[in-house]
Amino acid sequence: QQLPPRAGKKHPVVRRSIRRKGKTQGKESQKAVAGRSEETVIDRFSDCREILQKWCNLPVEALSSSMKLLVGVLFSFFLALPSAVARGGERGGTLSEYENDRSNVATTKARVLLEDEKSPNKIARARGYMTNSDLEKAVKDFGRRCSNISRIYSIGESVNGVPLWVIEISDKPGEEEGEPAFKYIGNVHGDEPVGRELLIRLANWICDNHLKDPLVRSIVENSHLHILPSINPDGFALQRRGNAKNIDLNRDFPDQFFPLNDDIHTRQPETAAVMKWLSEIRFTGSATLHGGALVANYPWDGTSDGRKHYYLCPDDDTFRFLASTYSQSHRNMSLSTEFPGGITNGAFWYPIYGAMQDWNYIHAGCFELTLEVSDDKWPMIDEIPTLWEHNKMSLLNLAASVLKTGVHGRIFASDSGTPLPGFITIKGINYTVNAGRAFGDYHRLLVPGERYEVMATMPGYKSKTTTISLGETAMTVDFILDPETTTERYLWRTSGCNCGGSSSSSSKFGLEMFWTLHFEVYVVIIILLFWFLIRRRLKSNLSNDKQHAARSSLLPA
Repeated sequence: QQLPPRAGKKHPVVRRSIRRKGKTQGKESQKAVAGRSEETVIDRFSDCREILQKWCNLPVEALSSSMKLLVGVLFSFFLALPSAVARGGERGGTLSEYENDRSNVATTKARVLLEDEKSPNKIARARGYMTNSDLEKAVKDFGRRCSNISRIYSIGESVNGVPLWVIEISDKPGEEEGEPAFKYIGNVHGDEPVGRELLIRLANWICDNHLKDPLVRSIVENSHLHILPSINPDGFALQRRGNAKNIDLNRDFPDQFFPLNDDIHTRQPETAAVMKWLSEIRFTGSATLHGGALVANYPWDGTSDGRKHYYLCPDDDTFRFLASTYSQSHRNMSLSTEFPGGITNGAFWYPIYGAMQDWNYIHAGCFELTLEVSDDKWPMIDEIPTLWEHNKMSLLNLAASVLKTGVHGRIFASDSGTPLPGFITIKGINYTVNAGRAFGDYHRLLVPGERYEVMATMPGYKSKTTTISLGETAMTVDFILDPETTTERYLWRTSGCNCGGSSSSSSKFGLEMFWTLHFEVYVVIIILLFWFLIRRRLKSNLSNDKQHAARSSLLPA
């Protein structure tokens, strides 16, 4: 579904990132690559000169100077081309290549990556970072130290069997409440480890300050924060972008525009774990941490035509607000000259397909951003404290955004007072937010300072609409829905049942339907019958009284 451009709003032109894949490999490796390229060009120089001399019948001296100039221009242009970008890495083929390769999703160029070049700097740059064993120990140590506000659990395992550990932080961890949930995911790409370091620091900072910092206390007491430090531990151990099978996890999710990754048999276990996770927990907001640029990226990541241009989603304004929340809280992200305001639409930067953030928004009702938190993909470990200070308030404010903005509330039935798992829609925005089943709670993120027409719906109940003026803080609006007719409510209640059971269950179903559909009729019949019996009794008593009076008048005085 192609969305029309937003009327009356122009989006600034954003230069594409020219960060190279070899940025973290050091100047020596870049010079080596340049040297090999130059030798290849020079080896062809003599042959080209002879061919041109034969075709053009020009003097050798003229050809020599012309060829040197041509080679110089071409070689300079070749070196200036970007070989990779932070979010996309080795993006692989064009859109037509995706469509031509539908029969073999596992080898689609968008997902399978080229092998990284060997670099002597790999060992040096990894020194000081937590290994996967160190990370597991740090997570479990946190769980013991802060057990009163946390729980530790795993959502699955990587290809190589490394547990994907999650830290949940809340005043009631592990309990279902009518509160919004937010998640952070780090290390999506194995060669971008800054996120896993920052997220462990975030968890410990919350533990140390939740009793004295009002913002942190609000997060702990009024929401559930889930932190997955590393979704790609195998890629980290191999110091490469993809997982153990060299698959880019940020191209492995089902895509809305093209049938990429629809084959569940080729889906990576890390991807499947995230998808199952979101089917069990209803997240309101989310962000993944990447490296190689400094920008907050928001949906859509892809376009329907495969071209690079601004492609807005229904909640474009809200996503821009959330991205700006992170960018403006950062030390210098919002000052970017490459990305105005420090934010960018994913498809306008460059389109990708099978991305995690688009899938979150479409299939899980979760507003997710892709955060590039470091210009260098793999900086030296002594830079982590500075990067933490630059990103600390951004991480806290984004997590708190599910509390500080939007409209929140619950949906109830007027006849029984029970919570309803209804739906919330906003007039003019083609997107639906689901309310929870246990508490009927909903959490709808919106841009502050605007007027909205909010509608609550539930099959079998009459919809209700209200208009709100959303200020700078979040607003609470509860809905009490009146039931439709009994027949309509019953038909909705049984529409999703499995009616192919045994004969006893079929009989029970038929009896329930019989009594439900005709209950009002039975009540009326009983009342009429009761009235008929009373009236008949009264008539009988009246007749007896008259007869008794008549007999009395015939008796002698």
